[in-house]
Amino acid sequence: MDLSTDHPIAALARQLGLAPDDYQLRQLHDYLALLQRWNKTYNLTALRDPAQMFTHHLADCLAALPPLQRVLAGRDGLRLLDVGSGGGLPGVLIAVLCPGLQVSCVDTVGKKAAFIRQVSAELGLRNLRAEHARVEQLPGRYELITSRAFATLADFVALTRERLAPEGLWMAMKGKRPDEEIAALPADVEVFHVEPLAVPGLDAERCLVWMRLRR
Repeated sequence: MDLSTDHPIAALARQLGLAPDDYQLRQLHDYLALLQRWNKTYNLTALRDPAQMFTHHLADCLAALPPLQRVLAGRDGLRLLDVGSGGGLPGVLIAVLCPGLQVSCVDTVGKKAAFIRQVSAELGLRNLRAEHARVEQLPGRYELITSRAFATLADFVALTRERLAPEGLWMAMKGKRPDEEIAALPADVEVFHVEPLAVPGLDAERCLVWMRLRR
């Protein structure tokens, strides 16, 4: 399949200011195909229409990559935990486009963890692993912890604070700016940036909420 600049995934990446190489474009294409195929049997996502999966999953998650890449600039070997990863969104896409990052996707549903393991094998993503567990039962600590449509900010922080490395960051993908959730955060958690996102083809508000423990 031609993944030239006219291909929808290549065009989407260009709109978002991303610069994947040909191999990464192929990985993105193959991941979306795997998600569509497995979803027919394993119900990884409620969306079935390929066009909706492209905008509501691929485009929606890729929009978070430029801000994340800015945070990671010049830093390799960091560990990222994607909580409630489901079918690997955004964890798989992060692993593809941030190959210097060690990405772990955790989900309590075994078939979703199994899918991510299959994706890791088929796409040759040595920096991607899946954990079938509750996040609070995981060992180790991570410099970055992400979530998408996982829980309220307060619950997200409460469940993962023991997994956050010193000086680590939380990145929560949200719809419209969640001011009530921000107000409900514990006093030792600082929201230091709320970043609006523009998702090509998606007429809906999106933002990233960046958090850390107060110093």
